[in-house]
Amino acid sequence: MAKVLMCYPEGRHKALTMSYDDGRNADRRLVDIFNRNGIKGTFHINSGLFDQPDRLTEEEVQTLYEGHEVSAHTLTHPTIARCPNEQIVHEVMEDRKNLERIVGYTIRGMSYPNGSYNSRIKELLPGLGIEYARVVAGTDHYGMPDDWLEWQPTCHHNRDLMKHAQTFLNLNKTQYLYLMYVWGHSYEFDLDNNWELIEQFCTCIGGKDDIWYASNIEIVDYTKAFEQLKFSAAMDFVYNPTALSVWLSVDGQPVEVKSGEQRKF
Repeated sequence: MAKVLMCYPEGRHKALTMSYDDGRNADRRLVDIFNRNGIKGTFHINSGLFDQPDRLTEEEVQTLYEGHEVSAHTLTHPTIARCPNEQIVHEVMEDRKNLERIVGYTIRGMSYPNGSYNSRIKELLPGLGIEYARVVAGTDHYGMPDDWLEWQPTCHHNRDLMKHAQTFLNLNKTQYLYLMYVWGHSYEFDLDNNWELIEQFCTCIGGKDDIWYASNIEIVDYTKAFEQLKFSAAMDFVYNPTALSVWLSVDGQPVEVKSGEQRKF
C-alpha cells in the first residue's frame, strides 16, 4: 500500500501566512513590503469605519490589496462576546456585503474584533458564510489548526518574530506539514517605531523555494480540497473532484492530482 501524505502546492511542506487587522493607513506601507518580498497577507477590515481617522478609504481597498485577501472584521469592531445574536449577525453580514461589493469576491473569513469570541459565536458563523476566524492567542508553534473557527496564529509580530523566522526556516523534517502564521496591526509599527522589524522579517523569509506564501483563505481552501479527495480502498489511485490541484507525497515522491483527475499510484 502506498504511503500518502498531504503536501502544499509544488510538493512543499512549509507555508507562511500573514494576518493584519483594522484597515489602517499603515497597511499601505505593509502591503508594499509584502509585495516586494513575494509574501501574501490577509487583511481584516471594518467596513463601517472607513470615515474614521487613520483608516483607508473605501475607494483604495480593491487596488491596494490586489493579490492578497480582504477578510471581515465586523462592521464596527464591537466586543462581540457581549453582543446579542442579532447584533452579531448584523455586524458580520453587513461587513461581508460591503467588502464583497468593493472587492468583487465572496468574503468567507474573519478575525475576531478585540479578540472577542465564545462557543455561541462560533456556532453562528458557519450560517453567516464564515469558514475561518482568527483569534489573538499565539501558539509559538508551526502546525495546522484543529479548529478553523478558533484559528490560533504562531505569534504576534512583536513576540520573538525573528527567532520564529529562523526556527521556521530551519524546519526540514518532511514528514511534517509546517505553517507559520503571523498577526498584528500595521499601525503598531508606527507606534513602536520598528518598521525595520517587518522589513527584516520579510527580507529574511521571502523568496524561498520551499515555502508556500498563501492567504488565510487559500490555506483553508487547499486543506478542504485535500480532505475531499477520493482514495481507493487499496490506496492505488485517487480522484480529485475539486476545482484545485492537490499535491501529495506518495512513497516520498511529489505527485500532483489535478482538478477532475483520477491518478494512479
